[in-house]
Amino acid sequence: MASRKVLAAALPLVMISTLTQPALAGGLDRGGYNIDQLFDASQFSVQSGVIYVMPQRKLKNAKDTDPSDGLGSNGRGGGSTTADDTENYAIPYGGIKGGIGDLDCLVDYSEPFGAHTNPGANWVGAQNNIETKITTHNYGATCSYKFDMGPGQLRVIGGTFYQEVEGFKERYVFNPALLGGTGTGIGRLDLEDQAWGWRAGVAYEIPEYALRASLVYNSRVKYDNLTGTVDLTQAIGGIAPYNRAPYGRVTPVFGSAEAPDSLEFKVQSGIAPDWLAFGSVKWTNWSLLQSISLCPTATRGRTCSATSGTQLTSLDLLYQDGWTVTGGIGHKFNDQWSGAVSLTWDRGTSHGYGAQTDSWTLGVGAAYSPTENIEWRLAGALGILTSGSSGAITQNGVTYGDDVSYDFGNDLVAAISTSIKVKF
Repeated sequence: MASRKVLAAALPLVMISTLTQPALAGGLDRGGYNIDQLFDASQFSVQSGVIYVMPQRKLKNAKDTDPSDGLGSNGRGGGSTTADDTENYAIPYGGIKGGIGDLDCLVDYSEPFGAHTNPGANWVGAQNNIETKITTHNYGATCSYKFDMGPGQLRVIGGTFYQEVEGFKERYVFNPALLGGTGTGIGRLDLEDQAWGWRAGVAYEIPEYALRASLVYNSRVKYDNLTGTVDLTQAIGGIAPYNRAPYGRVTPVFGSAEAPDSLEFKVQSGIAPDWLAFGSVKWTNWSLLQSISLCPTATRGRTCSATSGTQLTSLDLLYQDGWTVTGGIGHKFNDQWSGAVSLTWDRGTSHGYGAQTDSWTLGVGAAYSPTENIEWRLAGALGILTSGSSGAITQNGVTYGDDVSYDFGNDLVAAISTSIKVKF
């Protein structure tokens, strides 16, 4: 039977061992939503940390679908057939938790979603993507109330969060020199919006067995007022239609999108003195994000879609739903040191377009508590991004990915995280 002392030491293990895993998931998932600090046994705690992720996705065998259309990396179908697609990135986190009696509340900052691909302007797929970067900022407030039920306690969870999104994409539009124009031929899209979301869930805990099971739902975030600009000042030709709007100028645009809802089940239990097993299953509704149509602000009031005739550009993602499954074991070595190991499988969200295939990740973590009030954590992960290919696919009568095709092999991804928590 696991004791309360084992539980107090084991909970940090679960938090640290799973901390790096969501950062390697598909779609735009970076840190996801993590409210584990809400379950901290102390009355008050302050925690901050950062995850640094190093994906090594490399594109190869790239082919310009139509080398004669002037959209290759040099405007004549030229360029490299390989590219380093991904950039390293950091995910910060900060949270303050307080408890009064059976009521616990957590306010936190996180960056749950994001992306950064940067294959550059010198590959044959520059007309598809030169650089894309998306960042979110999430400010959450979550509370729970617990009461006795059977041998343990039932906890009811609810909260809200305010989320900001911003991002840009650059790609090669055409070669102005071939059309008697000027500029680099590169166009840029910038977007931003803000919206609210909510969460609800339940958890059941039996401290004597270090047992806790939780089920938490996070709502969709509806970005109904995406606004930004399409900058084509570097893409203007000398002949029609390339010598008039939107070419050669900045055009305000609008659109709408939704960040996905998710449902996550987590469980942990003491299995022997100083040993704890844990696992989780998460579903994320990434299929919400297909092609995000963007239209000139002057056309507001009219339908904005790929077939409406008003679309100026689009952000094509074409995701399928994501599933993430994690399992692991934690062990308390002594009063100061604990460790954990975990294995995670994540189903890729790409299915014929894009480079987000299944991934497998091994994570290890350690927690050091020099005193009862301070806890320092260090974790690392090493994983495999599985191989695949990307090319043209057709959805709802619209063809995507018909500008470039490419392959990718089994690539490595690594991550390291650290955090410190002060509790009273």
